[in-house]
Amino acid sequence: MNGAEALVSTLIAGGVNTCFANPGTSEMHFLSALDNPGMKSVLCLFEGVATGAADGYFRMKESPAATLLHLGPGLANGLANLHNARRARSGIVNVVGDHVTTHLQYDAPLTSDLEGIARPLSHWLRTTDGAHTLAHDAAQAVAAARDCQIATLVLPGDASWGDAGEVCSSPAAGPVRAVPPADRIDHVARMIRNADGPVLLVLADRTCRGRGPEIAGKIAAATGCSIATQFFTNRIERGAGRVTLERIPYFVEAAVDYLKPFRHIVTVETGEPIAFFAYPGWPSQLKHPEAQVHSLALPGEDGKAALDMLADALGANLIAPAWQERIQTPVPQGALDPVSIAYAIAAALPENCILVDESLTTGRSSMTLTAGALPHETLQNMGGSIGFGTPVATGAAMACKGRRVFCLEGDGSMMYTLQSLWTQARESLDVTTIVFANRKYKILEAEYANMGFGTPGPRAAEMMEIDQPTLDFVALAKGMGVPGTRVETAEDFHAALVRSCGEAGPTLIEVTL
Repeated sequence: MNGAEALVSTLIAGGVNTCFANPGTSEMHFLSALDNPGMKSVLCLFEGVATGAADGYFRMKESPAATLLHLGPGLANGLANLHNARRARSGIVNVVGDHVTTHLQYDAPLTSDLEGIARPLSHWLRTTDGAHTLAHDAAQAVAAARDCQIATLVLPGDASWGDAGEVCSSPAAGPVRAVPPADRIDHVARMIRNADGPVLLVLADRTCRGRGPEIAGKIAAATGCSIATQFFTNRIERGAGRVTLERIPYFVEAAVDYLKPFRHIVTVETGEPIAFFAYPGWPSQLKHPEAQVHSLALPGEDGKAALDMLADALGANLIAPAWQERIQTPVPQGALDPVSIAYAIAAALPENCILVDESLTTGRSSMTLTAGALPHETLQNMGGSIGFGTPVATGAAMACKGRRVFCLEGDGSMMYTLQSLWTQARESLDVTTIVFANRKYKILEAEYANMGFGTPGPRAAEMMEIDQPTLDFVALAKGMGVPGTRVETAEDFHAALVRSCGEAGPTLIEVTL
C-alpha cells in the first residue's frame, strides 16, 4: 500500500466510512484511494458544506466521518462550520492535503501556515512525518474523533504516494465517559431536598435523548424541579410520548425573566446559562444574582449515569414522569407568520423525522408550538456561525437514510452554504429545505434595537436588507438540481410540507413573508 491507501484502510477499520470531500491537486493519491469499496465519498462544492455535513453526520450517527480539504485555504473555508461542530462536541477527522515537503521551501502560491490555521479549532492536530507513520497517525485521529473531538491530520503529497510498509489497521478503542463522583451527586441531592426556592435542571448533549429526559422527568415529578435546555442544543428527542424540555429564551430580557425564580440551577453536561452577546445595561450571566449553580455532570462526563444516580438518591426512579401528550394541530389558514408557520410544521411533521433549525427569527416559535407533534429530533446551531443549516441537514440525511430531514433556514443564512443543495440532489437525499424569505437580516433589526439604537436609519437599514435584487430561491434550487415551490399562505405551506414527505429526494419551499 502507498500512504493514501493505508490511510483510507485505517479510517475504514476505525469505523470512519464516509468522507465529505472537496479535493485538489495535492490530494489526488487520496482521491484514488477512496475507490476502496468500504468508503463512501461525497463530493461537496464548498469546504464549509463538507465540514458542516460531517457535523450533522456525527450528531445522528454518533460516529465520525472524514473530510478531505485542500491545503490551508481549503481548510480556512471550512472553519466556520468546524467552529459549530466543536461547540456541538461533534467528532470529525479532517484530512488536509499539503504540498510535497520538498516543495514547501519555494513558497508556492498555496503555501500557508497550515497548522496555524488548524490549531484554534482542532483538539488533535498532526502533520504526518511520512507514509510509514500515516496509518498510525490516522488511527490516533480516529480515536480523538470518536471521543467527540475535532482531529486534523495534515497530509503532505509525498506521504500519500510513499510506501506505507506495515499498516496499523486495528480500530481504536471507543471512548468511555467518566461517571461523576458520588460526593458531587450527594451534594446536589442534599441541595434539592433542602432548597429554599425553585430548582432548575439544565440538560445538554447526550442527556437530551434516550433515557436522559425520562430520568430528569422522574426527578422533576418527585421533587418539583423544572427541567430545561439551553436555547441551543446539539440534538434533542422531543414530541408526543416524550418528556418535554423547556428552552431557556435567547433574548436576554426574556431569559433573565425566565430564570428569575430559580435560586438553584443544576447543570448536566453544560455550563450555566449565559447571554449570547453582551448588551448595554444587561448582565452576561442570566441567572438571578442570588442563584447558585451546581454542576451534576461536566461536559464530556456521563450525564445519564449522573441523572440515574441522582434519581436513586432522591427516591425518584419508581415515579412516572409527565409525558408530552399528542396535540393534533389543525392545519392553519390564511397569512404566514411565526405562529401559523409553527402550526403548519407541527401538523405536517412525520414520525421519526429530523428537524435542523437555523431559522433565527421566523422559526423561533416553532420549538414551543411543535412540542406535541409526532416524535422527532431537532439539531440546533451550537456555535452561532451562520451557514450551519443546509450542510448539517445534508450530513444528517447521509447518516439516517430513510428518515425525512427538514431544514428551517433564514434567507440570509441560506446564501452562505447554498451549495449543499447540489450535494443533496447528487446523493438523492430526503431533505426538505424551508427558506423563510423576509428579504432582510431580521435578527439584526432586533439586535440593533437591543443595543439601544431604536429604528435603523437609511444607511444602517440598507446593511440589513437582502433585496434589490430579490433572491429567487426556487430558481436557485432548480440550478442546483432541486425542485422548489413558493408559498404565500399557511395552508399552501402545510400542503407543500406534506407533499415533500411523499416524494423521494430533496425539495425546497420558499416561504414568502
